[in-house]
Amino acid sequence: MRIVVLVSGSGTNLQAVIDAVQAGTLDLEIAAVGSDIPGCGGVRRAQDAGIPTFEVPLVKGGDRAEWNRALCAAVQVHAPDLVVSSGFMRILGAEFLEGVAAPIINTHPALLPSFPGAHAVRDALAHGVRITGCTVHRVDAGVDTGPIIAQEAVPVLEADDQDSLHVRIKVAERRLLVQTLRSIAAGGLSLG
Repeated sequence: MRIVVLVSGSGTNLQAVIDAVQAGTLDLEIAAVGSDIPGCGGVRRAQDAGIPTFEVPLVKGGDRAEWNRALCAAVQVHAPDLVVSSGFMRILGAEFLEGVAAPIINTHPALLPSFPGAHAVRDALAHGVRITGCTVHRVDAGVDTGPIIAQEAVPVLEADDQDSLHVRIKVAERRLLVQTLRSIAAGGLSLG
């Protein structure tokens, strides 16, 4: 199975996938890593691992549909069987979703459908939940509304602030992403 991973930040989830592939515990090929943020940590991690990278920045005030088409074209060059949006902080539009010709999954730092969007950890703390977690889901046209594939719970501790809770969620998120990709690659989980 060939995947293209989309990142916007430090790439810790990507690193977990790279490590599992290199260790032989995840049987897939990372065909490329793409980003909307030139030179971000995820791109550097991919380059350090010898994985092809591409960057499709969204210019402030730029044409969103055109950006989605350009991102789609950049992904299609690598002929993925699956696109993994992991820490990719852009909403993928119809031009991308309809054109990419591969299923797309996303990681999210909350137990969806609770706390969708970019501030999930902050929102969970503000609501006083005692359990939060992470989700891997299919990407659809909504914001974190696609079908849930897998979830892992993470308790909220009394002393937690946004940073400490997010660190623990990220640990679970990395583990859940690798487990989910392993199931998909082995044919034990169908996205069709």
